[in-house]
Amino acid sequence: MAKQELSCDDILKELRAKQYRPIYYLMGEESYYIDLIADYITDNVLSETEKEFNLTVVYGADVDIATVINAAKRYPMMSEYQVVIVKEAQAIRNMEELSFYLQKPLNSTILVICHKHGTLDKRKKLVAEVEKVGILFESKKIKDSQLPAFINSYMKRKGIDMEPKASAMLADFVGTDLSRLTGELEKLIITLPAGQKRVTPEQIEKNIGISKDYNNFELRSALVEKDILKANKIIKYFEENPKTNPIQMTLSLLFNFYSNLMLSYYSPEKTEQGIASWLGLKSPWAARDYLTAMRRYNGVKTMQIIGEIRYADAKSKGINNASMSDGDILRELVFKILH
Repeated sequence: MAKQELSCDDILKELRAKQYRPIYYLMGEESYYIDLIADYITDNVLSETEKEFNLTVVYGADVDIATVINAAKRYPMMSEYQVVIVKEAQAIRNMEELSFYLQKPLNSTILVICHKHGTLDKRKKLVAEVEKVGILFESKKIKDSQLPAFINSYMKRKGIDMEPKASAMLADFVGTDLSRLTGELEKLIITLPAGQKRVTPEQIEKNIGISKDYNNFELRSALVEKDILKANKIIKYFEENPKTNPIQMTLSLLFNFYSNLMLSYYSPEKTEQGIASWLGLKSPWAARDYLTAMRRYNGVKTMQIIGEIRYADAKSKGINNASMSDGDILRELVFKILH
């Protein structure tokens, strides 16, 4: 039977219960979860006094694997545990040699390996050794469609509700950089009026700098509803405010939406719940636009739109385009989508 992979929440739950493993090998493309786990261990396993002698933080570019192993083999001083954090561990050569230490690790050492922007080859011996005595955690990039649910979950833990449109606006504006996204959410929490526990689109507009009427979320809605006037007003606003509305972000979001729309035609169940399950969306609410769009665009038209978005993306990068501005490219694309 395959070993069940623990989620970030599972690992943090164990740590809060003071259930520690000899090694945490944290790897993957999404830095946010790696930092979240490593920071929790750094901040909470040892007291401030114990940290003076028993907390070691090193960087992969400055050490070799022998140095890491020697640090892990030390015994704690006046403490039950010592913590060794290895940041940017992807820079360490011969990481495979760590498997020799893991055959008989010290239970008094909590070794945390932070391997970002990549993963271990799961066929290697080191992977088996880590899984035998500790935790191998892969931090995967979150999908665009999962962002609103991430935002709502993050804020709910802080005792704050997000209006659906506010979540969608922030997700579209920030994208999948979770470190930046959580930074913007913390900024929102600080700026909420005393006693207020709900974030509205107006607060997003005021504190994050996104227009509640002229943004990628509203452009998508206009295209779904085939509202030509609204779509062109938004394009004009984007053209006048290019720094806060870069064309690449708009094209990426449109491509993701129409790609998901194409997948929606193959869903066995054409309901909010069915589409949400088929696309892996966290909330049936997020499937409403797809159901509406399916009534307004057929499969052939959707495939044509996906092609036009690709063509617009190439033009925005200067391919087969000598003179068109970003505004002109978007205006032409919107015309082709709506007609």
